[in-house]
Amino acid sequence: MDLSLVASNLLNPPVLAFFMGMLAVFLKSDLEIPAPIPKLFSLYLLFAIGFKGGVELAKSGFNQQVALTILAAMLMSMLVPLYTFFILRIKLDSYNAAAIAATYGSISAVTFITATSFLKELGIDFDGYMVAALALMESPAIIVGLILVSVFGGEEKREIVWPEVLQEAFLNSSVFLLIGSLIMGILTGEHGWEVMSPFTQDLFYGVLTFFLLDMGLVAASRIKDLQEAGIFLIGFAILIPIVNAAIALVIAKLIGMPKGDALLFSVLCASASYIAVPAAMRLTVPEANPSLYISTALAVTFPFNIIVGIPMYLYGINMFWR
Repeated sequence: MDLSLVASNLLNPPVLAFFMGMLAVFLKSDLEIPAPIPKLFSLYLLFAIGFKGGVELAKSGFNQQVALTILAAMLMSMLVPLYTFFILRIKLDSYNAAAIAATYGSISAVTFITATSFLKELGIDFDGYMVAALALMESPAIIVGLILVSVFGGEEKREIVWPEVLQEAFLNSSVFLLIGSLIMGILTGEHGWEVMSPFTQDLFYGVLTFFLLDMGLVAASRIKDLQEAGIFLIGFAILIPIVNAAIALVIAKLIGMPKGDALLFSVLCASASYIAVPAAMRLTVPEANPSLYISTALAVTFPFNIIVGIPMYLYGINMFWR
């Protein structure tokens, strides 16, 4: 792999802030970001990326490439939980396997945003409609995970309250805000972007840097939970993202995605949810252990992707697209 890509990613201020947060925990510093602020940062980042995506989608219009990309994204969000479930069943019961599989079938919006920052640093273009793929990949994974629980959950069959499930899958805050801001961007177009630019563009990297500082604090505090996860799940949390990214790159090549879009698509497929899916699993699959699916996604896969994965996937694209 090209080490210059890794260095370029590591020397990105948001990624350095993530390291700072982890180091603060390891050195037992009292550094912390008050609880309401990270939530506000998260909502801001989702709104800004959704709005920008809507503006770009208004420019390009809804064409065959957009349709193929969104279809491929939704297909991957359904397929990943299916095959990872059976891999996880080697060591885990059906409830934990389904919860973790759904987590890895869904996405991490912050990993996606970090990848967009990386592309901008390198001057590689990408299309705004990738945000639509981001917004539509979360819900199918939750639904597939719950279907797996219903089919393979053992003798004690529980009735799943589907209205609650669908509400959590399609109207959770991240999906709702992404889709809502995307529509705002489409409706307001260039005029809206000019008006909102000081808020959605000028503040973006500062907020992302502080948010990743908080993510470093949280990820480091979750490392102790990995003892419960064990070697099998730690290996799973590193290898499965690479496998998912490789599959995504093949699909991206087949449907003709440009390099920037291909990287974002691979990052979406390689990431794991640590917010929306865990919330849904806690509500609907209480038998699953949250320490397993949260710690693997947040303390292993998330750092792996933002430190090593993103430049690794771009290196694969540079080789494959050549």
